[in-house]
Amino acid sequence: MKPWRPLATLVLAALCALQLLAVLRAPAAWMPARVALALERGQSLILDSTALGAPPGSAPRLRLRRDPDGAWWLARLDTNGTLALERDARWQRSGSLPVAAGQRAMLGASTFTIDAADGGSADFARAGTRWHYDGATLKRDGAVQPSCPEARLGSRAAALWNRFAPGPLTLARPLVFGGNLDCGNRIAIPGLAAPAATMTRASDGLLLSAGPDSNAPALLADTGAPAPLAGREQRLDGAGALVAGRTRMLVQQNGDLLHLQPASHVALYSEARLRLPDAVTWTWTRRGLWTLPDAAWLPLLACGAVPMLALGALLRPWQRPEAAGALAALAGAALAGCGLGLLWLQRGGFGPGAAPGAGIAMLVAWASLWLALWAPRKLPLALAAGVLLLAVGLLAQLDLGLGAPESSWLRHFQKTAALLALGVGASIALRPLHPRVPLPQARIEALLVLLAALALVALVLQVLFGDETGVFDLQPVEFAKLALAALSAHCLALAAGTQPAPGGILMRSLRLATPALLFMVLLGVALVQVDDYSPLILLALWGGAMALTHALATRQHLASALLIAGACGVVLAVAGLRGAGPAQLAQWNFYADRFLVWLDPGSHPHTGQQLLLGARAIAEGGWFGADHLFGLAALGQDTGPALRIPAVQDDFAPSFFLHRHGLAAALALWVLQAAFLAGLLAVALRCWQAQAGTRDFRRAWLARFRCFLLCGGAAFVFGHFLLSWGTNLAIFPVMGQPMSFLSAGGSHLLFFICPLLAFGTASALSLEET
Repeated sequence: MKPWRPLATLVLAALCALQLLAVLRAPAAWMPARVALALERGQSLILDSTALGAPPGSAPRLRLRRDPDGAWWLARLDTNGTLALERDARWQRSGSLPVAAGQRAMLGASTFTIDAADGGSADFARAGTRWHYDGATLKRDGAVQPSCPEARLGSRAAALWNRFAPGPLTLARPLVFGGNLDCGNRIAIPGLAAPAATMTRASDGLLLSAGPDSNAPALLADTGAPAPLAGREQRLDGAGALVAGRTRMLVQQNGDLLHLQPASHVALYSEARLRLPDAVTWTWTRRGLWTLPDAAWLPLLACGAVPMLALGALLRPWQRPEAAGALAALAGAALAGCGLGLLWLQRGGFGPGAAPGAGIAMLVAWASLWLALWAPRKLPLALAAGVLLLAVGLLAQLDLGLGAPESSWLRHFQKTAALLALGVGASIALRPLHPRVPLPQARIEALLVLLAALALVALVLQVLFGDETGVFDLQPVEFAKLALAALSAHCLALAAGTQPAPGGILMRSLRLATPALLFMVLLGVALVQVDDYSPLILLALWGGAMALTHALATRQHLASALLIAGACGVVLAVAGLRGAGPAQLAQWNFYADRFLVWLDPGSHPHTGQQLLLGARAIAEGGWFGADHLFGLAALGQDTGPALRIPAVQDDFAPSFFLHRHGLAAALALWVLQAAFLAGLLAVALRCWQAQAGTRDFRRAWLARFRCFLLCGGAAFVFGHFLLSWGTNLAIFPVMGQPMSFLSAGGSHLLFFICPLLAFGTASALSLEET
């Protein structure tokens, strides 16, 4: 094992110095700590984004009114952004009302009468046609409508599932009003484009919501005259918080004053001066990069001091290996506790606005990086490259957050730092539990089945209670990838052995069926829940890579040649699609819109916004960054137009990196990424070579298992690299996959990258011991 540690130490020190420089160079930023609104009874006030402390243009225009009785009322005046009130732990959106019997909804020339509503379903009629909707399926006169012609495969699969699944297991699908064709979950409204209005399933029943087109408003009548649904006033009495656009504010009434405390997505200003309406008063506060709630100083300092003390002990040349391992485990446990504490504080553990500053999160991230670099006795190439990639990603997220004119952009860096501490700390703390002697195969298989069961349960929870962004602020798909890689590695390790696998036909069938079932569930989640083809491409790439790995390992030359030829054919097909014209692809029914935008984004300026803005940012970056100094002069400063790229912190993080640091820095990043993949594959190759030299079946199987699991993990990471770079550089159509290490993907970091790094390090060190 080559001595990578000195070189990695120098590069990591330079990256940490750049992070510190970005924090120190960040300009002063001011924001409102409290917004006071003063109104006499009978008066009203028009509020825009600026008056509320929201980023300009992000919140709708609001009308605040006090009635003669002194009650406060709030109404949305336009369709720009959302307005929602929190009351009794429930959120109610402006322009949305629960569906109840006796209501009449008027959309254009159509009038719908709600005959019955029981909280989970509703029956309504229009011109003699009766409809029934249960939050998942729409029936017209008792029959399910055929799917719409433009419906994607995922929508068709979800509709088919909802026809036969029990009520609690059905997938929520909205009912859409508008368009010219009755089909699927859509009711045509002559002269109105969809969605003129929607009906959706909520926790307390069905909600009827107005559409975004203010020129064709939805009218709703309860008992009196019809009134526009979008502009209905909401009473502020009893409301604890409101959301205007993306900005969340706590609400507190104090006589003739209404106090709003901005808690997230707050606009930042270079100085504490702003012209406001006469009835609006701000209390200013400065953004603190080194702040921490008073009660949290002692436990976080204690947790943060232990890794540093243990690190100093590890660096002593006379330290015994047993003591060093114990100190590393103690440091890892403390670091994991520190990460949990940061997550708790960021989620409002001491109340809104009390999250630690970016400087505190940076110190925790430094402890994680340095401990990961120095805790192992020897440093494998994969771990060295992975630590440096993590440091680069943290620098990019920190730079993005410091330069954004909004307070919440830094939360991506802070969350990544906390999850990195949790993942690295847990991996190091659990390292002493790694068995010296291979476990019995039955026990390992039981652990793998448990891993698969947890992954399946998490995926089911996402389908039932989550959406494409995950469930409970997590992405179970990332954990399922790890489980799929482990199960497949187990099956391939048994299939590649010279001895027959133990167990009967049933056990062998279960070994093959479990990863196949998990693979099919992942495909189903990609098609139905996400309704996107990028996970399919990622899984197909992983499957092809694993098939090629097995063919090469077992010397199946014909299969290897066919797989390589198939990969070359795919490359040629992508090149052929690039040369095809939009007219040929317009006839497709498989994501034709994305391919059309990819081929001609200028003709689709709205849907092609990501491609156009990303290409512009990359062009401005050139070879040496937008500042012509590899981004060094712009560290911590304004991000410029790159911030306007949708999902710039996630799927389009490479576009920001290219804009900020230039193509030359991206080439260095590619070298690091290639080194990480090469390090994983090098350990996998050594594991395969080690299994050939042992007669112990368990050791040989374990070596093959490590080989295939590392290859599977490398295939997934390579897929993320390939799809992300291809999307940002317009090589492929836009596909929503984050870039490993660089993007702000918390679940991907915690559930996939950290376990892969830990497993790769453990495999490399175990080879050194044998």
